Amino acid sequence: MHALEINHVSKIYNNKFKALDDVDFQLNQGDFVGLLGINGAGKTSLISSIAGINSFDGEIKILGQDVLSDVVAAKKHLGVVPQELAFDPFLTVRQTLTFQSGLYGVKNNKVWIDELIERMHLTDKIDSNTRSLSGGMKRRLMIARAMMHEPKLLILDEPTAGVDIELRRSMWDFLTEMNEKGTSIILTTHYLEEAEMLCRRIAIIDHGVIKEDTSMKAFLSQLNEETFIFDLSQPIEPIELNFIGIRFHLVDSLTLEVTMDKSHDLNEIFQLFENLGVQVRSMRNKANRLEELF
Repeated sequence: MHALEINHVSKIYNNKFKALDDVDFQLNQGDFVGLLGINGAGKTSLISSIAGINSFDGEIKILGQDVLSDVVAAKKHLGVVPQELAFDPFLTVRQTLTFQSGLYGVKNNKVWIDELIERMHLTDKIDSNTRSLSGGMKRRLMIARAMMHEPKLLILDEPTAGVDIELRRSMWDFLTEMNEKGTSIILTTHYLEEAEMLCRRIAIIDHGVIKEDTSMKAFLSQLNEETFIFDLSQPIEPIELNFIGIRFHLVDSLTLEVTMDKSHDLNEIFQLFENLGVQVRSMRNKANRLEELF
């Protein structure tokens, strides 16, 4: 049984704008997929349809439950973190999560609430009203709220927008852990580093059509060349750089850009440095690989 099954789904607004165009998509249990597309590509319409908010033509099932005809059963398996931040401003963080538990009939889950609050770094805000939280704190509370009933399918729509890099990486660890425990996850994000780091599969939507649906490894293999930046411990002379099929650019005397295609290996570059007696202090990709392909 698929965690999510989308069969020939189309969505038309105002009888003229086709937001989704005959979408077919299946998500296996335990998958972690990045759903990417520019603004207006159809991501939000697809998520709203999966959540049973939109009417649509076609069929969508979550763990075999139809999201329109079996809406209650389907939503028991689904957690959604939308882009919009929406809370009762008079409830505290704990009350918000307790109330959400009640909506799904979950009782005696204080241990799980405490764990989520800790993992989302909200412990010191547990008795604060939601209206007093910063944007990043509200975003983290949204994730905790979506996880209250421990859904089998979790949809995250820009979950780390406005979250600083340290907490973002902590959230990445939590999501990876939940996925390893069996939660199937769909992630939309404009941080393509985030998608490359987390997702094992990539789906690209454009004008309501799934244009690409493959493994992250297979998608990244389409990249013909990469550029690396090396920070060197001592200066190097341009005349010393002579390597067929590899382009070198000295940014300054201690910073070297190296562009190489897939026929070459990084070990060749390190061998060159060793022959020149040059030590490498650090190395990084000049650009995110997924971003280049996208």
